[in-house]
Amino acid sequence: MKERFERRSNSKVLWPVVLVSIAMFGIGFALVPLYDVFCELTGLNGKVKSEAQAEAGFRVDQARWVTVEFVTTVNGEMPLGFRVETTKLKVHPGEYQTVKFFGTNQSDRTLVGRAIPSIAPGWATQFLKKTECFCFSEQTFEPQKEREMPVRFVIDPALPESVADVTLSYTFFDITEKQQ
Repeated sequence: MKERFERRSNSKVLWPVVLVSIAMFGIGFALVPLYDVFCELTGLNGKVKSEAQAEAGFRVDQARWVTVEFVTTVNGEMPLGFRVETTKLKVHPGEYQTVKFFGTNQSDRTLVGRAIPSIAPGWATQFLKKTECFCFSEQTFEPQKEREMPVRFVIDPALPESVADVTLSYTFFDITEKQQ
């Protein structure tokens, strides 16, 4: 009798645990696409589009300056020296600029990396237009060699006047193993 009671008690607990586990797996699986949609709709998190935009003829706002700060980081232990030619640049909205980034492979093997961009404030993403960027594709770094990687961009003059500073950050990730 005691054994039958324990089986019944266990089955009463087992089914809710199984259902909650399945629900948690489903929610976890759906989080990434939902997060991407959320970021696209709200402009939060500074997620940047990963494709080049054609150069458009913007009217340059000579009366206004926006300071663009550039931040470079390398994720994990990737043996890559990553720097930018200038860490801050004052630009007129509507004026195209080119900034050079440099990646130096500090190892004796070929590296493949991918740079992920981010912009702060996040909602300003829609006002930064890039026509050329190393972040649009994977980058291969030969052993002990430095590479120049340009970024050509413009700040849309429609950027609200209350914004005087924008930060463009790139983080390089080592994807060498995934490419082999």
